[in-house]
Amino acid sequence: MDMNFGMRDENRELLARVATMIRDDVMPMEEEYQTEVNTGDRWVFTERQTEILESLKQKAKDVGLWNFWLTDSDKGFGLSTVEYAHFAEEMGKTPLGAEVFNCSAPDTGNMEVFERYGTEKMKDAWLKPLLDGQIRSAYLMTEPDVASSDATNISLSCVRDGDEYVLNGEKWWASGAGDPRCKVYIVMCKTGGDDLPKHSRQSMIVVPAGTEGIEILRPMQVYGHDDAPHGHMHIRFTNVRVPAENMLLGEGRGFEIAQGRLGPGRIHHCMRAIGQAEAALELMCKRSLHREAFGKPLAKLGANYDIIAECRMEIEMARLLCLKAAWYMDQGDKRAAAPWISQIKVIAPRVSLKVIDEAVQMHGGQGISQDTPLAIAWTHQRTLRLADGPDAVHRRQVARAELRKYTQEPV
Repeated sequence: MDMNFGMRDENRELLARVATMIRDDVMPMEEEYQTEVNTGDRWVFTERQTEILESLKQKAKDVGLWNFWLTDSDKGFGLSTVEYAHFAEEMGKTPLGAEVFNCSAPDTGNMEVFERYGTEKMKDAWLKPLLDGQIRSAYLMTEPDVASSDATNISLSCVRDGDEYVLNGEKWWASGAGDPRCKVYIVMCKTGGDDLPKHSRQSMIVVPAGTEGIEILRPMQVYGHDDAPHGHMHIRFTNVRVPAENMLLGEGRGFEIAQGRLGPGRIHHCMRAIGQAEAALELMCKRSLHREAFGKPLAKLGANYDIIAECRMEIEMARLLCLKAAWYMDQGDKRAAAPWISQIKVIAPRVSLKVIDEAVQMHGGQGISQDTPLAIAWTHQRTLRLADGPDAVHRRQVARAELRKYTQEPV
C-alpha cells in the first residue's frame, strides 16, 4: 500500500511561512509573555499580555495563517491529517504557537464537535466565535472519584426535567476552564441507567461557562504549577440547568462523539510533542557547542556525541510513526487507524520527555530553572502520558490489535 507522508506543493510555501513566523515573531515574545503571567492576578490577562497575544493572532489572520487544524473542511485549508502534522510540529516548538494560529487544544476538538454534531444555533453561538479566536472553551470529561481512563465510569448526573437537563457532580482537569475567555464547556455526563449497554449510558451536553450552580473549586497543579491563566480546573456542578436542546445528538451518544473528537485530538498532541522535542534538541546542541568544561566544549565530553545522535534518531522514528498514524486517519477507517494512534500516543511523549531531559542535563542547574523553557516543557510532556488516555490503556489497545491476528477469541 503506497503511503505519502509529504504535502502538496501549494502547502509547502504555507508551512515555510508558518515556520518563519514562529521563529521570527512568536518565539521572541515567549519570555515577556510568561513574565506577564506572573504579574498581579495570574488568572486575569494583563494589558501587555493581551497585547502580545492578540497582536500575534491578528498578524496570523492578516497574512492568512489561521485555522490549519480543520482538516478536510471548507472552513479551513483542506489540509490532510498528514499535512497538518507538519504544521502542528512547527507550532509545538513554542507554548504560544498553537493559539497564535487558532489551533489550540481543547478548542480544536470542541470546534470539531460543534461542526460535526452541533445544531445551527450552537454553531452560531459557539463555533463562529471559536473559529474567529474571540473566545476559548473547555472539555470536561475526567472525574475525581472514578477511574476515567475507562470512560464507562463517567458518573456526573444529567437528568431530564421538562425542557431542561439538570447536572450534578464534579469534574477535574478541565483544561482551559481557568481562562477568563473560556465561555463554553462540552461535558461528558451520565444520562442512562445501568440497565442500558455500557456504551449507551453517557452523553455530551453543551454548558455555557458561568451557568448558575457551576463552582470552580480550585486549579489543579502540575508538579506545583497551576498553568495560569489557562488552568486545569476542578469544578462542581450543583443543580446546573441547561436547555434540553443543548444535548449533542441525543442521549446515549457520548461515546460516538468522543471517538470523533479524541482521535484527531490525540494525534495533534503527538505532533506538537515532536516539535517540542526538536526545540529541546536545538537548545541542547547550541549549549553543547558554546559551553566549555575541562577545557573542551560540552559536546566533546563524556557520551554527549552519542546522546545527541540518539535523540536525533528517536525523533526521526517518532515522526515517521506519527505520519503513518496520520496517513491511516486520512484513509477514513477509524478502526484501522486506532492502533496506530495508540502507538504514537505512547511513543511521542516518551521520546519528547527523553530529549527534553537530556537537554536539561546538558544545561546543568540552569536546565531545571526558570531561565530556559525546558523545565516547563518537561512537565507538559509528562502530563501528556496521562492526557487523552494513559499509556497503559493505549498499550492494551495495541496488544489487542496484534493478538487478533492470531485468534478468533475475544482478546
